Amino acid sequence: MLYFKQFIHAHSSEWVVFIHGAGGSSAVWHKQLRDFQKEYNLLLIDLRGHGKSAEMPQAIWEKQYTFEAVTRDIIEVLDHLKLPPAHFMGVSLGTILARQLAEMEPKRVKSLVMAGAVTRLNNQSRLLVFLGNTFKRVIPYMWLYRLFAFVIMPRRQHAESRNLFINEAQKLCQKEFIRWFKLTKDINPLLNYFKEKDLEIPTLYVMGDQDVMFLEPVKYLIRSHKKSLLEVLNQCGHVVNVEKPEEFNQLALAFIKNQQ
Repeated sequence: MLYFKQFIHAHSSEWVVFIHGAGGSSAVWHKQLRDFQKEYNLLLIDLRGHGKSAEMPQAIWEKQYTFEAVTRDIIEVLDHLKLPPAHFMGVSLGTILARQLAEMEPKRVKSLVMAGAVTRLNNQSRLLVFLGNTFKRVIPYMWLYRLFAFVIMPRRQHAESRNLFINEAQKLCQKEFIRWFKLTKDINPLLNYFKEKDLEIPTLYVMGDQDVMFLEPVKYLIRSHKKSLLEVLNQCGHVVNVEKPEEFNQLALAFIKNQQ
């Protein structure tokens, strides 16, 4: 089972589940804990091969790496804890997993908060995926990861979130990186399916105005998804919850409270 950590509220029965992105860990949510603990029970999960889940027996992760399989890892934790329907929050690739979970188990999901959501790959991100697939077995994975981090988060004010993801990615190994990178072949078909199918689950997208790779596709998506909202943070890049935590927390908490 994946590593998880709970923060129990003395009075609230509401839960918020946090799902990080590829190469990261639940540490990416450290700026949300204080504010969200005041009102909700929290569940933080480290995905397979990431964070403290990387310290678990490697045999656990020998099964196939697909978005559905990785999402079932999360569902296994929810079942183990007998967690009631909850609010799910994802960042970057974690938004794909949160959406996949809502597709597979919609009754578990009260609402979705998507930070730096990945809803479509543009030409630039497709080029990155191509380069990664071409060189993933011959170049040290941290070289590739640093390249991706600088392309996605290029500005000076993105340094904190960029360094956080690079530092967490160092806990991966080359073999684990390759396993995760193979998921990229499934991204476009899956995202196209998500775009066409509206689950009508209340969803808040929080994006940075400097997130040049992923902002425009979200703007397009919300036109056809009835219960989806978009908030754009000024002078902010891809990892909005790290770069603008106070604004992000305020928006996310107000949205979740409105769904209760």
